[in-house]
Amino acid sequence: MEFLLNHLVIINSMKKEEKNNIISLIDNNLKENRNFYLADISGLNAEQTSNLRRLCFKREVSLSVVKNTLLKKALELNETDFSSLYNTLSGNTSIMFSESTSIPAKVIKEFRKKNEKPILKAAHIDDEFYIGDEHLSALASLKSKEELIGDIITLLDSPIKNVIASLKSSNAKISNLLKSIEEKASSNKNAST
Repeated sequence: MEFLLNHLVIINSMKKEEKNNIISLIDNNLKENRNFYLADISGLNAEQTSNLRRLCFKREVSLSVVKNTLLKKALELNETDFSSLYNTLSGNTSIMFSESTSIPAKVIKEFRKKNEKPILKAAHIDDEFYIGDEHLSALASLKSKEELIGDIITLLDSPIKNVIASLKSSNAKISNLLKSIEEKASSNKNAST
């Protein structure tokens, strides 16, 4: 009996230690990733879940099913105030991490073409909160930081190219005009001599 009691103490302490490790892992992921999504994937069968995980892997999205109490404890540890997400922590919760702001939303939308789930519970994007599935389309249309920088460079580059093209064009016209005047002057000079 004493042997059994000692093992129960070890098992109970390991569970708490394991929980603390999971909380720590989630907390580290929250600190390293400014963008994450919370989704409900309950009701998906094993094949659908496997397909969703494959799609996430292919799009470089990390997908983990988390226990709400552990996620809440990890959120509470973080410096950011995540209290507005607490109401979404019921039922089945999966957390999706990605460097991109919109890829998880695009994954959810693509997967839902053939399935009813996942349902977007919430998203945290660049210090903003989006609560509810009604934000899915807007989140999917967000451009990444790299895409926005590319658009800005294109916008800035375009007028410069137009100015340079105009200058080259004008320069060619001016040089052609000067050549024409010079040739006329030469021919007039030759004609008068």
